[in-house]
Amino acid sequence: MPRMLRFAKCVLVATSLLASSAHAQETVAWWDFLSGGDGVRMKQLISDFNKAHEGSIKIEATTLEWGTPFYSKVQTAASVGEAPDIMTYHASRIPLAVKQGILQEITPDDWTKMGLAKSDYADTTWNAVSIDSKQYAVPFDTHPIVLYYNKDILAKAGLLTEAGKPKGLDSAANFEATLKGLKDAGVKFPLGSVTADGNFMFRTVYSLMGQQDGELLTGGEFLAGDNGEKLQNALALLQGWTKDGLQSSYTDYPATVALFTSGEAAMMINGVWEVPTMVDLKKQGKLFEWGAVELPVLFKHPSTYADSHTFAIPANKGKEMTAEKKKAVLEVISWLSKHSLYWASAGHIPAYGPVTASAEYKAMEPNASYSSLTANMIFDPKTPLAGVAGPIFDVMSTYFVPTLNNEMDPAKAVKEIKSELNDL
Repeated sequence: MPRMLRFAKCVLVATSLLASSAHAQETVAWWDFLSGGDGVRMKQLISDFNKAHEGSIKIEATTLEWGTPFYSKVQTAASVGEAPDIMTYHASRIPLAVKQGILQEITPDDWTKMGLAKSDYADTTWNAVSIDSKQYAVPFDTHPIVLYYNKDILAKAGLLTEAGKPKGLDSAANFEATLKGLKDAGVKFPLGSVTADGNFMFRTVYSLMGQQDGELLTGGEFLAGDNGEKLQNALALLQGWTKDGLQSSYTDYPATVALFTSGEAAMMINGVWEVPTMVDLKKQGKLFEWGAVELPVLFKHPSTYADSHTFAIPANKGKEMTAEKKKAVLEVISWLSKHSLYWASAGHIPAYGPVTASAEYKAMEPNASYSSLTANMIFDPKTPLAGVAGPIFDVMSTYFVPTLNNEMDPAKAVKEIKSELNDL
């Protein structure tokens, strides 16, 4: 082969390799804890992302066990530089993660590159991912608890408004009148409640504290001032429902859902993540006409406990992320945030404002019926002791179960809770 031809061929090969390198596909390692309807929808979103970014970015996703197993694995993996490039994370767990040093800050430059801004999010949601004026995650949704109800049973009992909602959502007295009306109508359980799982019950109890402007942690002290009294008020009200046979007693999570879907319970307090269950059963012709609304106002004003699924970037010890990888990760977060309308079909309220402001979202039911609660949300107190599967949950749940099932005096429960929380 002539020398000039060999030289030209070498140049061509080198140019080809450089072009290939410049357009190499970036693989993004992803961990989540999503199962059920959440998992199905997230897998679809990841598939859609990969198709839209074919040849440039590919998400390789792994789903791990929800709760303590997930967070323990993240902490261990980050400490040895083996955590993923991106992961789902509960906003309530961020204070502990920041203390442990396992999250990267989402910098102002990152937000600009993603095309996202503080103005795109509700203040409460934005604050939930902020520690000392720095952001450590991007909110993807809020997932509060809501009141599910059987329209057929309520209508038959004359307890459905013209707007198709339960009567009595404006006060404790009026809501209890609705519960008693259902009982008088022969309904086995006017309300289905998860009364055998204190961790879940925290959501309801904390919501009722919020309706009284109560706080768990103030000035470094748990249940300071009259906050213990507000917790006692919440527990006493819920205990009264059990005592009067207005809600199910010692009922675990699966049984609560079963009571509602079978028609034995006319209403149910549960998370928005059960919306896909109802939608699917209705499509199969196995469910009555149903709806979901914000929790009733049982004290001073609306307030509902919520948490957020967020996207976080692990701080892998000894393993700095390349500029190319960081760019790909930011694109993943940006794209999923802007395409979160489909995520709303899991019942969640997308955190990205332009999505919830869209005509498509406003036409979604029951989401549109309860999305107003975004203005009334309360998140866990900002402490490393809070959050999903955290010590606060564990302490309070120990006393919630016997109290709500009418086996412990609310005042005694509050006294024990306050003592144990402050011992933490």
